[in-house]
Amino acid sequence: MSEKKNTREIILDTASRLFFTQGYHATGLSQIIKESEAPKGSLYYYFQGGKEELALECIRRVGKEVANTFWSKLSGEQKVAELLPVMMRELAEEMQRENFENFMPFSFWAAAEASCVSNPLREACTHVFGSWQDVLADKLELDGVERKEAEALSLLLITMMEGTLIVATTTRDVTPLLNSARYVPELIKQHSRS
Repeated sequence: MSEKKNTREIILDTASRLFFTQGYHATGLSQIIKESEAPKGSLYYYFQGGKEELALECIRRVGKEVANTFWSKLSGEQKVAELLPVMMRELAEEMQRENFENFMPFSFWAAAEASCVSNPLREACTHVFGSWQDVLADKLELDGVERKEAEALSLLLITMMEGTLIVATTTRDVTPLLNSARYVPELIKQHSRS
């Protein structure tokens, strides 16, 4: 049983890496099989729906990982207005350290590219963005932002971060991400009750 789980995880790891580095359309099942060194039959054993089912699982997996990261980094005593800019600066440092390799924002490959392929992929992307928005909205509400405002503000923050990641990745310059990080505290302050 654990051998099967390991093979499945290896396939998922490989597919996730390829989808995120080269996109959905440029990634073929043959490449996933070759790079994962998994038997061809095992891919279809675990993912009967082929590429679409594999992409769905990758989308869900990454969405959950990012939501968990948000929650773990935002769950302390500090407010989102203090923590989110730190997270953004850390991400900028990581992008530079990695020379912008292997950074493809979720909204680019999954939402923009994969969601056009099928409704299930689009719905999975919608769920991912919603889960990220919920984490931020919950924390913003704890920080003194009215719930309705917290939901709207969290959506704005998510789209701002994803957009600046696309620009930073494209230009290989973290300035857009760092500029956005500077404006986060004031933006949140404008919507806070306290």
